[in-house]
Amino acid sequence: MTVLVTGADGLLGRYLRRAAEGQRDTYLFANRAMLDITNREAVIAYFEEHAVDVVVNCAAYTDVDRAERAEAEAYAVNATAVSYLAEAAKRTNALVIHISTDFVFMGGCCAQLTEQAQPRPINAYGRTKLAGEEMLQASGCHHMIIRTAWLYGAYGRNFVKSIYDRIKEGICLRVVDDQIGSPTYAADLAKAVVQIIAQQQFAEGVYHYTNMGSCSRWELAKAIGKELQASISIQPCRSEEYPTAALRPKNCVLDKRKFQQTFNIEIPHWKESLKKCFYEFQA
Repeated sequence: MTVLVTGADGLLGRYLRRAAEGQRDTYLFANRAMLDITNREAVIAYFEEHAVDVVVNCAAYTDVDRAERAEAEAYAVNATAVSYLAEAAKRTNALVIHISTDFVFMGGCCAQLTEQAQPRPINAYGRTKLAGEEMLQASGCHHMIIRTAWLYGAYGRNFVKSIYDRIKEGICLRVVDDQIGSPTYAADLAKAVVQIIAQQQFAEGVYHYTNMGSCSRWELAKAIGKELQASISIQPCRSEEYPTAALRPKNCVLDKRKFQQTFNIEIPHWKESLKKCFYEFQA
């Protein structure tokens, strides 16, 4: 099979490149310079030229705060571009594996959110990602949607890497303790996606994938400090004390049982995966 990975220079895209090494399938990794997915004609032509069987769409506008003032720009990448990929996939009978987010939910629920939970985004990023999901579902193409959360790793900008760097610099921190979720090591998600493709377990639908367990962002920061044996102060605060342009979901833990039961893939606990990522930071 020929597998196209969009957003190849992003966090998940780079881990997918690593996870795909040695696989029998042919992987094509496309960054924006190679394929602008916001250009319909370019997308259609790419699928026709390369005979794509599966596309893993990792491309996304992920600057949550900037999206509040640039929602049209975010919509072009997170929604309209998804409709172009879906159109091209339908024409060629390809499958789209689309990576989405917990930000399609409002959060605040005391229970883990299943795939049947009603989306209700509270910021521009969430609205545009939900629109992309809806366009893909309405397209009639073969598709799988995998929602994830708190994605982190050694590449680019992400919460874990930022906290790690600040602690290493000896900067005291105040971190919100009322945003609850499940940190997700991008290497784990990439490995799971490649395994699904290798085994051709193409059960269409919506799925949730994060590492197991949950914590607040403050608890996550404390865990990073503990791994670094840091003596700096890491104090909790409320979201209202740390205002941002975009609201964040509170208590937004995704239920992974459907993913586990469908694909029979073991999902590591976030604490275990955090330690694995530290080896990368320290390499």
